[in-house]
Amino acid sequence: MEIPLTQRLSFKQAGLTVLVAFIIGALLSLVQIGVDYASEDAAINREIRALMDISHNPAARIAYNIDAELAQELVAGLRRSPAVIGARIVDNNGDTLASTSQSPTESRYRILSDFLFGSSRHFETRLSVEHAPDEQLGSLQLDIDTYAFGSNFIKRSMLTLINGFARSLLLSVVLLVLFYFMLTKPLSEVIQALAGRDLRTPDRKRLPCPPGHEHDEIGVLVDVANRQLASISTEIEHRRNAEDRLTDYLGELEAIVSARTMELKAANSRLSRSNEELEQARHNALAMAHARSIFLANMSHEIRTPLNGLLGMLALSLEGPLNSEQRQQLSIAHDSGKVLVDLLNDILDLSKFEAGQLELENIAFDLGTLVEGTASLLSQNALPGVELTCLIDPQLPAQVLGDPTRVRQIVSNLLSNALKFTREGRVDIRVSTTAGKVRIEVCDTGIGIAEDAQARIFQPFTQAAADITRQFGGTGLGLALTRRLCEAMQGQLQLSSTPGSGSRFIALLPLPSLQPAITPPQLTGRILAICGAGTGLAELLPQLIGSWGLDYQRLDSAEQADDSDFDVLISDCPSCMARLRKQTAAPTILVTAYGSFLDAEQARLLAPLEQVARPLTRQHLLQALNHALQQPEERLASAQVGVAAPHKQARVLLVEDNPVNQLVAKGMLGKHGMQVVLANNGEQALERLHEENFDLVLMDCNMPVMDGYEASRRIRDNPTWQHLPIIALTANALSEERERCLAAGMNDYLAKPFRREELLALVDQWLPT
Repeated sequence: MEIPLTQRLSFKQAGLTVLVAFIIGALLSLVQIGVDYASEDAAINREIRALMDISHNPAARIAYNIDAELAQELVAGLRRSPAVIGARIVDNNGDTLASTSQSPTESRYRILSDFLFGSSRHFETRLSVEHAPDEQLGSLQLDIDTYAFGSNFIKRSMLTLINGFARSLLLSVVLLVLFYFMLTKPLSEVIQALAGRDLRTPDRKRLPCPPGHEHDEIGVLVDVANRQLASISTEIEHRRNAEDRLTDYLGELEAIVSARTMELKAANSRLSRSNEELEQARHNALAMAHARSIFLANMSHEIRTPLNGLLGMLALSLEGPLNSEQRQQLSIAHDSGKVLVDLLNDILDLSKFEAGQLELENIAFDLGTLVEGTASLLSQNALPGVELTCLIDPQLPAQVLGDPTRVRQIVSNLLSNALKFTREGRVDIRVSTTAGKVRIEVCDTGIGIAEDAQARIFQPFTQAAADITRQFGGTGLGLALTRRLCEAMQGQLQLSSTPGSGSRFIALLPLPSLQPAITPPQLTGRILAICGAGTGLAELLPQLIGSWGLDYQRLDSAEQADDSDFDVLISDCPSCMARLRKQTAAPTILVTAYGSFLDAEQARLLAPLEQVARPLTRQHLLQALNHALQQPEERLASAQVGVAAPHKQARVLLVEDNPVNQLVAKGMLGKHGMQVVLANNGEQALERLHEENFDLVLMDCNMPVMDGYEASRRIRDNPTWQHLPIIALTANALSEERERCLAAGMNDYLAKPFRREELLALVDQWLPT
């Protein structure tokens, strides 16, 4: 491999060395020229001064004698110097005795000389004689051309530079030759030896080392190259061996791949058949799910329709004249029917969870009122020895955002569970806010739950133990559904319990606040409470009465109240109130359990008396206190106004094909002064609407001839009935039924079986003012 001269290492190294030497030589030459310049500049002044010193005495005598002829000879002699271009002798009067001049020398180098030394210089010396040195006789003046000296300096400088360049050139030639033989030639030999090697062919022959370079860098390079070549040869041998083995493996692998390909084809064939079977199974599962939804809808409708008639008739019967035994028997039947409704609702909700069809509302509602209302409805399930108390935090927001139906279901399940397993003591429900969440806590003093059963009770159809079902009953759906409802709301359900001491369930729900707590009203008066320190009433009254601005005092017994001064007495003990009635005639509020009201004679003896059932709600207590704190004539007038309040008059069209449900709805509405007209199907309903005017329509959905959906759509198509309220009464309680009713043009929805209070509240809401 031939390398160009300019690319050879020896040329580059020699060139670099010469360049450095040339630069250093040039710098030294410049220094030398600078020194010579300074010397030459001083020599000009020195030589001219010497010339003037030589001419001083003759010029002085000439000036002393005023000899013009000699003066002219002297200046003519000075002009013979090539550097003198002008000479003058001037006497002490300023008159020129003699003068001479000549033109300066012309040359192409004169510009450089004039730049270095100037074009000319002027010298002047004072003339005097030895015996009168202080007497000035005149002056000798010379004009000097510096080119006479500068030309010599330029010649010497050029010679110096040429000499330095020649030395550098000679040095570069010598170094180039030396580097070639010492570096380039041995490296070229090594390169040629390496280029002649075929690295694809293992060769363990060593590269020759150039003579004389065994121990320098070239020798080390050759040694390292020999080691690398040996390593490469070994690696090539190993790779060839590996390639041979790999070729053998590839042959074996091809055989294996061929066999596996046949197996994969067979597996793909089986997988295709499996996919077809899975697709068929999926279709079957979807069909079964659809069939299950239809079955649940049908079963819900078929079960709820007779249940609505059963519960409605029982409720109407309970309002009639009955003896105590008959009333007890009908109450038990009515309660059993409500248990069936709750069980049906739990099963439907659980099926919605499993099918992923549960949808949550997001509307504003009053959580405190919802909890108190639910507790009041469930108070009838409490045993006589169980005190049910609602403790609502005064700072609880007046309105929160969420699904009131599902929140009521959570509260109902937790309270029902607590009341079921508590034989005596307390059941408390506390509602407050913490860390941006609503905290609903239900505590009881019941049988408790063992630690190993606390996780099991949240499974559907599971209770803590088999004897629990035998002793207390139940299906085990309530807690399972409650936990799933909490999780669906992005909340959580916590449990802590000790067997024999009771249980504590805490539901934490993220219900955003829409309206802050309402400022409580301010009353004036003194309240005395007689109740045990460990009762729920003793915990509830200070919290409520204190926020209303009333003075409050609690005593454990009536004996301690001999000297007490109060305006209203509150107690849960009729005997204590009878004792205090002998001392004072202050109004009395008696807090009793559900169904434990005093008879007429007892109430007359304790008058003025107002009985309030547990759980004591904020609104009921406030109304009772407002009434008790009025003057006697004010209480009488308000009572008379309440008695004289008329029922709402309205014409209602009931569209229902079931005769029993017709009797139930007609009985519930008729007792409240409403006129009910019947229609057996949607077609008859349209005929009735054409014949008469109605304030509201109660529409069943599943009917012969024309169902409620089609009838509602036709009603809405008529401009005359655009604003006529239509309420759906349907036995289908699935989540999509509400949307279906609203889409058909109905205004609201009520699922069967319904309670009289629910029906009347909905009718009052939609009846025109």
